[in-house]
Amino acid sequence: MSGRYELRFSGAGGQGLILAGVIMAEAASIYDGKQAVQSQSYGPEARGGASKSEVVISEGPIDYPKATIVDALLALTQEACDKYSHDLKEGGVLLIDSDLVTKFPAGNYNVVSFPIINTAKNEVGREIVANIVALGAMVALTGVVSKESAEKAVLARVPEAFIELNKKAFQMGYEKAMAAKK
Repeated sequence: MSGRYELRFSGAGGQGLILAGVIMAEAASIYDGKQAVQSQSYGPEARGGASKSEVVISEGPIDYPKATIVDALLALTQEACDKYSHDLKEGGVLLIDSDLVTKFPAGNYNVVSFPIINTAKNEVGREIVANIVALGAMVALTGVVSKESAEKAVLARVPEAFIELNKKAFQMGYEKAMAAKK
């Protein structure tokens, strides 16, 4: 990685995307020894309205904490895709939930899609870990943090009773994204 790498996790309030951004930043800073900053934004509706979490990762100091030219964007809803894709850079990664996002923004992006929420619900066993499935996919697609660091950051954030569930969710997202990008 050279310079600055910007990620945006977007969807609806209540989907855990702010936590996913925090975990990505912790993976970069605590476990990979990089510089990272995380910020968030959500509408007054909070639960259900469009929300985003941004992470900027760099080898050196970060002079501006907001994403301006996004390298990788996750969109779990059509509203979030429409609202937050305007500054996705040419050649960037657009990860979408194939069940919920049907219209892609115009542009030259590497689009990767699979049913993220459905995967969490039906293959992992709990819809609530869709954010961790998405996080695993973003780690696989971007390579901006190591898989090991991201998994450590996930497991450091979850209660002991849910460690295996979150491990499975992270691994499932990672594997689905690797398969989808081929």
